[in-house]
Amino acid sequence: MAIKIFHRDTPSMRLPLISKDARFVIWLGEGAETANMNYVVMEAGEANVPHIHAESEDTIFILEGEGTVRDHDRGTELPFRAGQAIHVPVGRKHAVYADKGVGTVSVGGPCPADKGLLRAAGILKD
Repeated sequence: MAIKIFHRDTPSMRLPLISKDARFVIWLGEGAETANMNYVVMEAGEANVPHIHAESEDTIFILEGEGTVRDHDRGTELPFRAGQAIHVPVGRKHAVYADKGVGTVSVGGPCPADKGLLRAAGILKD
């Protein structure tokens, strides 16, 4: 793959499982082998569907807003705000919630790319 430039406003795929406005900017469908970079806008009150990345770490950098990330395996939650990064270890059931009265904007995602999740969503076929 040659060096490429991508823009958040021209994603090649969206995934409602993450949010109403979850944009896959760099991912397997763009030729990346292991990298994954999503741009996610969550409205106030919106949340991910709780999910697990069986073979990936999930790292999310918060650009705007605040909310809560929940570890559904341990029953814990942590507040976050703009300027912070969330890191979820491999295999942990989790979800991000914009539950503080404001929306959030973030970048990041599971690395390596979560092929199992993409297959389950009907996006990746092989």
